[in-house]
Order: sequence, then structure tokens, then C-alpha cells
Amino acid sequence: MTDIGPVEYMVVAFTGGDRFTGEIAPALADLVEANTIRIIDLAFVTKDASGEVAAFELSELHADIRDALDSLGIEGSGLLNEDDLADAAAALEPDSSAALLVWENVWAGELARSLRGAGGEVVLTGRVPHDTVLAAREYVLTAAAETQEA
Repeated sequence: MTDIGPVEYMVVAFTGGDRFTGEIAPALADLVEANTIRIIDLAFVTKDASGEVAAFELSELHADIRDALDSLGIEGSGLLNEDDLADAAAALEPDSSAALLVWENVWAGELARSLRGAGGEVVLTGRVPHDTVLAAREYVLTAAAETQEA
């Protein structure tokens, strides 16, 4: 499987109990249909108010939520294992839940193949937090406006 693009994961926590409504499925479907990403695995964990943890996969979701996610072509590869679910659950506050998502960045596949073909290896990647980007943009826009006024 050397022709796979970069693979990423995220854990998204939701406060207020089991909040899996399928509301994010359309946004994910848009990315899948545009061949931007390919969802490799998806799992869920919950922690009730007393701290009891439950983990489950797509097949164990409510039928309407499962139907909303079925169109995404999720492989359910088993890449997420019990340790991953336990780690996510340990980070949860009581009365909350989390979705764990693993995806391939299909859009970056050709670049990844070219890098590997040239003997390159990615040694560091990262993400800039959303709030940091917003604050930096606001700073730049404010500075530009002040410069124009002067």
C-alpha cells in the first residue's frame, strides 16, 4: 500500500453526553465525494456522568445515524484499536463523548508519491490552532487598517 497519501487522525470531544447525531456526515460526505479524503476508520466512545466508559463502532450506532454515515464508504479497517479508544476515553470529562476519525488525504497522494520517489521523507508536520489563525489574521487586518489611516 505504498501509493496511499498522507494519513491523519483526530479525536473530537462533545460535552453533554452522547451527542452523535449524524450532523457532521454531510460535511464528511462532501470531502469524500470531492475525492479530497478517504475515511479509513471511525469509532466512538462515551463516558457517562459516573465515569463509566463505552466504546462502539458504526454498526452499533442508532440506525438513522448509521444510515447518514454509511454513504461515506468507511472501510472500518480496525486501524483504531482498543488502546486508542481507551486513551480517548481517559481524556474525556464525565458526561461527554468523542468521535475518533482516521482519514487519508487523497488530495496529497501525488505529492506524497513524488516525495517518496525522490527519496524524501516528511520529518515534521503540524497544525496551527484555529484560534491562533483567527488572532493572527485579526492582528494583520488591524495593522493594515491602521497603516492606511496614517
